[in-house]
Amino acid sequence: MPELEYRFLGRTGLKVSVISLGSWITYGGHVADESAFESMKVAYDAGVNFFDTAENYSAGQAEIVLGKAIKHFGWKQNDLVISTKIYFGQNNSANPSRPLNNKGLSRKHIIEGLDASLARLQLPYVDVVYAHRPDRDTPIEETVRAFNHVISTGKAFYWGTSEWSAAEIADAWRAADSLGLIGPAVEQPQYNLLVRERVESEFRWLYEKYGTGLTIWSPLKQGILTGKYNGVDKPPADSRLANATDPFSVQYSKTFGDETWKAELAQVEKLRPISEELGVSLAALAIAWTVKNKNVSSVIIGASRPEQVTENIQALDVVEKLTPEILEKIDSALGNKPVEQFRRL
Repeated sequence: MPELEYRFLGRTGLKVSVISLGSWITYGGHVADESAFESMKVAYDAGVNFFDTAENYSAGQAEIVLGKAIKHFGWKQNDLVISTKIYFGQNNSANPSRPLNNKGLSRKHIIEGLDASLARLQLPYVDVVYAHRPDRDTPIEETVRAFNHVISTGKAFYWGTSEWSAAEIADAWRAADSLGLIGPAVEQPQYNLLVRERVESEFRWLYEKYGTGLTIWSPLKQGILTGKYNGVDKPPADSRLANATDPFSVQYSKTFGDETWKAELAQVEKLRPISEELGVSLAALAIAWTVKNKNVSSVIIGASRPEQVTENIQALDVVEKLTPEILEKIDSALGNKPVEQFRRL
């Protein structure tokens, strides 16, 4: 196993492993607790210190499984970086179909939602709490104050955003600065070889102005960048799409074979000669490419089996092979390099 690199989480003093392990719908969902524990143990033993989850992953069960793993293995929390996300708290409600104040970024839900997450995790605090989506119905000042409250009360050390626009992140910082409070340290966007615009263009000025860190998700674009869907008429029997039961995956599986799907697979096929030239898998190439971006603090991987954790971490050996010439070949093959934006908001 390659030695893990640790990067600062944006402009903070918090060090996170450049590869992190996320829960999403896997743990507490379609993967048994024993397999989840095994995957977490392999990651931890390899040097991964950052584990990510959210209040809505597997209806809260993902947080429960992560908390159980920490207790089971006797890990010390000061050796870990644990993050969760608050917004979709409908499962906290007695009536999930009518969540009312259990959803969004009101002061009420941020505080109550994080308390519920900590109870499921069996932890006194998390290192990072994210606003899982922007809430355009709640004043940004209220949201900023609430996240600062959970920090000042010791329930979190840092706060961040997930799937916010650059303008929304800037608004949060303006509110924080005007109130003398702490702004969001980190954003969690999707970023991979097929989804590049936001990280490489829209956010470009945030890194210098606010020191925004990135903990990116879906480096393999739901498995598309592994190449396993190329040349097949239906999802392979051992793939998540073939065995999907959660609403997101079931809906996503319905897009299999549509025009967007075909276009993305065509792009993946153009990467194959480059991966063969380097003697690496498409998956390793894709993960290494995200790590190559120094604005990325950590790449969140998902794994239903311990072997997947090992394979994804081994992709770090590929990073040094991504020379400027190889990166140029990738850009040429994909034809999707974003145009730089220099606008300041």
